[in-house]
Amino acid sequence: MLIKVIKQKYRTKSSKTYVKYLKRKGIKIGENCFFRGPNTTEIDLTRPSLISIGNNVDMNRYFTIMTHDYTTSVFLRKYNDFLNSSGKVIIGDNIYFGIGCTVLKGVTIGNNCIIGAHSLVSQNIPDNSVAIGSPAKVICSIDEYYAKRKKAALDEALEYAFNIYEKQNRIPIPSDFQEEFIHFLEGENLYKFPKIKVKKQLQEAYPIWKEKHKATFNNFEDFLSAAGIPIS
Repeated sequence: MLIKVIKQKYRTKSSKTYVKYLKRKGIKIGENCFFRGPNTTEIDLTRPSLISIGNNVDMNRYFTIMTHDYTTSVFLRKYNDFLNSSGKVIIGDNIYFGIGCTVLKGVTIGNNCIIGAHSLVSQNIPDNSVAIGSPAKVICSIDEYYAKRKKAALDEALEYAFNIYEKQNRIPIPSDFQEEFIHFLEGENLYKFPKIKVKKQLQEAYPIWKEKHKATFNNFEDFLSAAGIPIS
């Protein structure tokens, strides 16, 4: 029993060790896949050949995949009959799952999708979709959601900046904005803010972003002013 517990802790100590374990069990997993909470993840290992996960899939905490169910337990008692129940789970490339998502048997999720937190995916989700709910339903395309987020991101950044000023009684500093830097920082000025982990955040998009990104504000001071923060 103790050995079993130790092995389980090792398997789930990191995303890397968990991915290796799942691959050894026969589950197909692509490159750059990440489990944010391996110790809270439940992957159905009874039929590993039915599960396929593509490249660049980000799976948040309390993530579950099921390739079968045991509804036949009801049939056994009512009809004295046993029926098997299983199906493939195919997850495409470039997918983000919010916290607490469950993917049921017989489901295919296309490429470039966002699955909202606490969604129950019980039917196919097409490419380039944003889906949420129980059961999960497509609410918009990825292009529509991207445009929406582009508009909302600035307002959220300014609100966060003012919140620091108001609640913490201090002037925000650049390193407070490990995501919001996009609004005041351009590629040619990265050297000015070494404490902002730009390259880590942007990953493979970094080279193109550095070359082409245009910030909303000319500098950090203008960003703070737009947030309603008095600067001397």
